[in-house]
Amino acid sequence: MRIALCAAALLLLFATLAARAADTQTECVILLHGLTKDSTSLQPLQRQLIDAGFYVANIDYPSRQLPIAELAPLAINAGLEKCLRVNAHPINFVTHSLGGILVRFFYEYRSADNVHRVVMLAPPNHGSRIGDLLDHIPIIKDINGPAGRQLGTGVNSVPLQLGPLRFDAGIIAGNHSLNPLASVLLPGEDDGRISVKSAQAEAMCAFLVLPQTHGGIAADREVIRQAVTYLRWGFFTGEAAQQFDCAADG
Repeated sequence: MRIALCAAALLLLFATLAARAADTQTECVILLHGLTKDSTSLQPLQRQLIDAGFYVANIDYPSRQLPIAELAPLAINAGLEKCLRVNAHPINFVTHSLGGILVRFFYEYRSADNVHRVVMLAPPNHGSRIGDLLDHIPIIKDINGPAGRQLGTGVNSVPLQLGPLRFDAGIIAGNHSLNPLASVLLPGEDDGRISVKSAQAEAMCAFLVLPQTHGGIAADREVIRQAVTYLRWGFFTGEAAQQFDCAADG
């Protein structure tokens, strides 16, 4: 009788510990940098996410060497594999520029049921007129590679071929430019590379504009704080934050 009671107590203890472990499961955040960048550009964000208790997979991928259709599975599967290796879930993403288009492209043709939340920083969701211009400058065209030539607003634009977002996503755009020539070409407010309007996407759940440039947005302290807040709670904070009834269908 005493042995049976001890066995039952042990089973109850193990069940309780398992439940607590499930409750404290470490979430995974996959970081995807932008065009011509590498994972070091997202290290400030990575450090803050780790301090906030997330497991972070900061992925390097050859942004200038392959088209978006090849970059998307290459980068995202590498991130998913790292999360799986340490049993970190659910899956979240924080992306900069091109990285957001990779996530959209990947889940355009796959179930997004495994995606919890996504924060996109300065994504060219409607392409960029600057991309159109750079595509006509031979040296820069070669530097940006195949994916860079797919981020414009012409017939080869990948962003313009994608449907509504299929996951819970908050988007942060910048409205500070250090390039007056680019700002002349872009409609409305812009970050020197894309317009605020171009960063928006159908079925986004939240939107926020902050005074940052395209290149500097991912390392800004307030942007990082807002990204962490969104991953935790599903909203941005402050008077400028906009919240929507998003319709991500997974």
